Amino acid sequence: MEMREGGARLGLWYVHVRWRGATIYQVRFSRTPLPGPVPDAIGQYLSGKEVDLSTFTCGTVPPGDHYARIYREVQRIPYGETATYSEIAERTGTHARVVGQALARNQIPLIIPCHRVVSRSGIGGFTPDPAIKAELLAMERRGKRRSRRKTEDS
Repeated sequence: MEMREGGARLGLWYVHVRWRGATIYQVRFSRTPLPGPVPDAIGQYLSGKEVDLSTFTCGTVPPGDHYARIYREVQRIPYGETATYSEIAERTGTHARVVGQALARNQIPLIIPCHRVVSRSGIGGFTPDPAIKAELLAMERRGKRRSRRKTEDS
């Protein structure tokens, strides 16, 4: 199976994805489009649907990586919810700054949803632009409300 690349829109940004099968190697944000498809689940997620992206294999995080414990904990944050850098640090036995360093090096945001980690006093950082983090969190909150309404109507 060959490596694929593609892009999908997220507001004013494009989400570029490098992937092969169920393994994601890179997710990055850009102002320019990238032709080609993204995995269906990522396309659905970016359209505002509640999708579990943790089923993808992380092609850029070796199991022995010293940040792997932090990444696993961040993947446990449910869709539409947040945790603080301090909370993740406490759960993983490290310091909030180390959590921030790990997330700044995250090659696969969305799969390891670092946008769900916020500071105690605000939204916190996000590369390349904290506005993307705010947009992702708002999109997830809307998606979660829609899912709840569908469940209540059933």
